[in-house]
Formats: sequence, C-alpha cells, structure tokens
Amino acid sequence: MRGLISRIFGFVAAVKFPRFVQTFINEKYVSGFKIDMSEFKQPKEYESLTALFTRELQRPRNFDVSPQAFISPSDGTCLELGVSKELKAISVKGHEYGIAELLGDSMDRSERDAELEYVNIYLSPRDYHRYHAPCDMRILSALYVPGELYSVAVSALLKVPNLYAKNERVVLKCKLASGKKMWLVFVGALNVGKMKFDFDARIQTNACAGNVALYEYENLSAKKGEQLGMFELGSTILILSEQGAVKFDLTAEQKLKYGDKIGTIN
Repeated sequence: MRGLISRIFGFVAAVKFPRFVQTFINEKYVSGFKIDMSEFKQPKEYESLTALFTRELQRPRNFDVSPQAFISPSDGTCLELGVSKELKAISVKGHEYGIAELLGDSMDRSERDAELEYVNIYLSPRDYHRYHAPCDMRILSALYVPGELYSVAVSALLKVPNLYAKNERVVLKCKLASGKKMWLVFVGALNVGKMKFDFDARIQTNACAGNVALYEYENLSAKKGEQLGMFELGSTILILSEQGAVKFDLTAEQKLKYGDKIGTIN
C-alpha cells in the first residue's frame, strides 16, 4: 500500500498544472517548509513539484578539493554516527539496524564479520535532494533491494524496528584510493520511492514488481562532488566504511550541506 501511495504521489507531483496554479503550489510548498531558495531558481520557474523537489544548484558549491577531504554527499541532518557493535548500527536514539541485512549481497562473505563505521544523514522535504560522490572512488556494484516505503522521519525510526533494512534501497559498494571499502545506502521512503542514478538507468526503484538486482561495474569511477543521482523528495543516505578508512568529524544532529567537509580519508 505504501508503494502504491508513493507511486500515486509521484504521478501527481509530476503533473504540470497551468502556470498560475503551479506557481501557487510551488510557493506554498517553499513557504510551508521554509526552503532557502537563494541557490536555486525562483519557485515560479519550476514546471512541476517534482522539478522543484529535484531542483539543481544554479552555481557549483565550493568544497575542499584535497584528496584526503571527505565531504557530505548531500544536504541533511546527521542523525547518528559511530562504530557498529555485533554488526548492528544505531539509526536514532538507541534504535538499531542490522548491517548484514541492510547491505545484503553487496557484501562478500569475507566482509560480513567486520564492524563498520557509519554515518546516517536524513534529508527533510526542505533539503536539496541530489546526491554526490563524497570522495574520489570506484563504484564496484549497485544493489537494488525492494522493500517497504516507511517514512524515515525520526518518529518512524522510533516505532519501526530495523526500518532501514526493511525499506526499499539502493546500495553502492565503493573502493577508496586506499583500497578500503565503503558502502553508500540510499533509502527510499513514503512518497520517495523514486530514486535515480545518473550512471545507470537500469536501476528502477518503486517498481510495481521489483526484484533484487545486482549490477556490477568493471571501470566505473566517480570524482569527488560528481553528481550520482537524486531522490524525488526527502529520504536518508547511510555511509558505512571499513574501520580506518575515514576519520569522521561531525556530531549527531549536525546540519549538513553537500560539500561540507565531514571527515578525513586515512
């Protein structure tokens, strides 16, 4: 049912209403969520709500280009961070999710017993919804896992056990220059079943009859800051890395902008 609701919402959000109606809708959305539009076009210039949700920056953001700097892949709020214990990480306020279940077949058997460092970034409806590479990296695979589309707001995380591992998601397995592995997990949510990835149009999310799909890549690289794709509303990005790969430097509840330095690559 949640998937159907999200597909219906996505259909309505993509409708291009007459200009004066669309302008009214867009301006109400911007004012209702108190969106800072200083880096974007004016609300009246977006032809649908989807176009507004997925708005593009009008000017590139500056970020630390040094090879060691690890940047936030998106706007949002850091809900939790830390090191997993017994292969479980914290979603928010002590509530756990299982790493092996979350990452599924993107983990080799030899990787399943290692504890990982993690950062959870929540994107609210007011945030910029495109996501970018946090560092120079190779993308080894993309795993699509169908699932539920629960809200990923804090209130839902407190009610639904292991929510991240139950929701629809796309898991990118990446390799850093050091050879260490990192996983970027893009979690779908109510009204946000649609995720797009610039490097592979085969990845279809919130499909009517989705099956687990693993896409492997031979020579796919991404430069720091390169756009990877977009959510069509707010959701969550989870960063999980092998211990010692990145020294994270941020705190829970910290507000983030794509491009902010949040760690140093070892």
